[in-house]
Amino acid sequence: MADYELLYWSVPFRGQFIRAVLAFAGKTWTEGGDEKIGRLMEGPVQGMPVPFMGPPVLIDHKANVAIAQMPAIILYLGETLNLMPDTPEMRAMTIKIVNDANDVIDEITLNGGDHMWDEKRWDDYQPRLAKWMGIWEDTGRRYGLGKDTGHIIGGLTPGIADVISATLWTTMTERFSKIHDIFEETAPMTAALCRRVSALPPLTKLAETARKTYGEAYAGGEIGASMAKTLND
Repeated sequence: MADYELLYWSVPFRGQFIRAVLAFAGKTWTEGGDEKIGRLMEGPVQGMPVPFMGPPVLIDHKANVAIAQMPAIILYLGETLNLMPDTPEMRAMTIKIVNDANDVIDEITLNGGDHMWDEKRWDDYQPRLAKWMGIWEDTGRRYGLGKDTGHIIGGLTPGIADVISATLWTTMTERFSKIHDIFEETAPMTAALCRRVSALPPLTKLAETARKTYGEAYAGGEIGASMAKTLND
C-alpha cells in the first residue's frame, strides 16, 4: 500500500506542491481522481475523510490522519517527516513561503476564476506579480542566496521552502512564456535556485510525470484556458 492518498484534480496547480514534497521525501502515494473528489464534495460533510470545501486533501494511511488545505498539509508533512528546520524562525519562514505561494496561485488564477484574463487585466497585474518575485529574490538575498549557490532561507541543503519555491515558479514559467520572461529579469537568483532544485532526481521525475499526465495544463476549466491564451506570447 502507498504511504498516502492525495485527493486533487488532474492538473498541477495547488496539488503539485504536495506531490513535490512527497516526491522530495521519497514517499509513495495514490491519487483518488476527479470522480472521487466530486463525489465527496457533493456528498454530506459527515462522509468526508476530513471536512473540506475543496481539495487538496491528504490521507496518511499509517497514521489514520486526513488533512485538508495545502499549507496545513505541507506543515503536517514537514513535521511528521522531519523536514522542517530546527529553529522557530526558520520553521515560521518556511510556512511563510508556503502561504506566499498559496497567495500567488490564488492571484494568478484570479481567485479561482472569479474573472478571466485579458490583456488589460494582465498589464495591470504585472507590477504586482513582479513585486511577488522581488519578495522571493530579496528573501533569498537576506539568507545568502547567490546565482549559483545557497537556498531561499539559507541552510546547507534544499528544504521545503526551496521545494515549494521551485514548484511555484517552475510550474508557471514552463507553461506561460510571459511569466517566464518577467521572472528571469526580476528574480535571477531565485530563477537559478528553482532550476537547481527542479533538477533533483525526484523532482525531475515528478515534472516528467506531470507533463505526460497533464500536458500543458496548469489549472482547470475556463480560467486555465484564459491563462493559456493571455499569458503566452
